[in-house]
Amino acid sequence: MIPKDHIINRFISYVTVDTESDPSSNTTPSTKKQWDLAKKLAKELKDIGLQDVSIDDNAYIMATLPSNVDYDVPTIGFISHFDTSPDFTGANVSPQVHENYLGGDILLNKEEHIVLSPNYFEDLRLYIGQTLITTDGTTLLGADDKAGICEIISAMECLINHPEIKHGKIRIGFTPDEEIGRGAHKFDVEKFGADWAYTMDGSQIGELEYENFNAASALIKVKGKIVHPGYAKGKMINSMYIATEFINSLPRMETPEHTEGYQGFFHLHDIKGNVEETVLQYIIRDHDKGHFEARKEVMEKLTNELNSQYGREVITTEIKDQYYNMKEKVEPVMHIVDIAEEAMKQVGIEPIIKAIRGGTDGSQLSYMGLPCPNIFAGGHNFHGRYEYVPVESMIKATEVICKIAELTAIREKV
Repeated sequence: MIPKDHIINRFISYVTVDTESDPSSNTTPSTKKQWDLAKKLAKELKDIGLQDVSIDDNAYIMATLPSNVDYDVPTIGFISHFDTSPDFTGANVSPQVHENYLGGDILLNKEEHIVLSPNYFEDLRLYIGQTLITTDGTTLLGADDKAGICEIISAMECLINHPEIKHGKIRIGFTPDEEIGRGAHKFDVEKFGADWAYTMDGSQIGELEYENFNAASALIKVKGKIVHPGYAKGKMINSMYIATEFINSLPRMETPEHTEGYQGFFHLHDIKGNVEETVLQYIIRDHDKGHFEARKEVMEKLTNELNSQYGREVITTEIKDQYYNMKEKVEPVMHIVDIAEEAMKQVGIEPIIKAIRGGTDGSQLSYMGLPCPNIFAGGHNFHGRYEYVPVESMIKATEVICKIAELTAIREKV
């Protein structure tokens, strides 16, 4: 397999390139700086020996590892995204490598006393004795999803260097703007030409996911009326108070910090306001399609009730669907999940089959005709200063990719 130091160096070379996406931009990619890594990745794919390497006008990268068997095997794909979340800065990432983690606190930043502690992040204890890569406490790390990219490229390099591992045709795809929900929007499924694919975009080692949230965004605008406060009686309408009524009328315990597993939620992630106008931005999530639709109806009903209460249109709500639960598209081809599960077992990993409390490019791609379950990339605490990834998890993910390719070829030969 690929040496540990090689994996570490490759991963660090990716995360030190700033690729933060921007939801306010209308371009693809949403930030010019994403091109810096995209071009680097395209060159690296050529350098390790992949064929048909292309990078289109929107920075979508595709490449091919040809089959090395003389019989027909389905074409499979592996996909990851190279942008990082705009929720926390990805500029000037300074990765810290911690060999032989002993299970205690990790001091990320002495000056600001930022500590990564197993007393708060209990999953750390799973990786005692391993090598962890963390942030320096001032940025995110970017393991979401540069760990996935590192694993896919490392697996292709391994398969090229070990022709005794038999496999069919493999397609590689790297996308921009996944973190702002657009990663699959301009992905050319027909050009990609795979029968199915896997996104390497999960978290803890062993995760295998083929269910995800149904998702929508909601933009709520509340209109008030500004009047001098000394003469405001009966005239001023404070939009912030109406916005507060809206917020407080939604189920308080159905928020991300109070839900888990298959429980859906309303998440208020941004608010800007003054007397004259307040704007709320929500995301709506639920695995169950019926519950998902009901959540949207709750928001629309509440909007109508407030407008009726004030006798005019003081609030508008615009809801847009973002993606749907891939389960509907993957269940008819469950053998693709079975192959991934068996691959994990054969490389010594206990599969953790669970629903994603989020979405991936794969959820949208599945509805575009490319069934696409999600596999762990190994990182934890994405989108913030406490993000980390065990190197051993990245190595195992690389092995899983190689084993999936091998098992797919064996399955067809039998």
